[in-house]
Amino acid sequence: MDFLWSPWRFQYVGSGQREKGCIFCRLAENHGAEADASRYVLYRGEHNYIVLNLYPYTSGHALIVPYPHLALLSEAEKQVTDEMMDLARRMQQALGEIYRPDGYNLGMNLGAAAGAGVAEHFHLHLMPRWFGDSNFMTTIGETRVLPETLADTYQKLKRYF
Repeated sequence: MDFLWSPWRFQYVGSGQREKGCIFCRLAENHGAEADASRYVLYRGEHNYIVLNLYPYTSGHALIVPYPHLALLSEAEKQVTDEMMDLARRMQQALGEIYRPDGYNLGMNLGAAAGAGVAEHFHLHLMPRWFGDSNFMTTIGETRVLPETLADTYQKLKRYF
């Protein structure tokens, strides 16, 4: 029998020890390039930042997060949402050049009932997709197999920002 180990997931699913407060507000605090690299923050815009998802569905799964702590898209000012879409376009281009995916998922889960893991601070997911990337491991085994580490993904994408 083969085993796939993903011990980093336990930090999220099993520890029960989550930091207090909003993860996205903590990430919004700019502590410099070294801190950003250790937290996988790829880019800081005027109204939003781009960070790799620590628990990605695919390699390259990124989040575009507004600095203001807002639960709903409808609460955001136009310059925030305009920049968010500009960054999504830029991120899609970077993912396309690096990973050559067959498609992309772009979306938001607004509110806990809609599936938001961090319902109090809205954010936009962008991830590359390939034919066959959702196989029996994901569907039946509820396990994802990613071909590279977050650090490798960060290094590949960082040069675009």
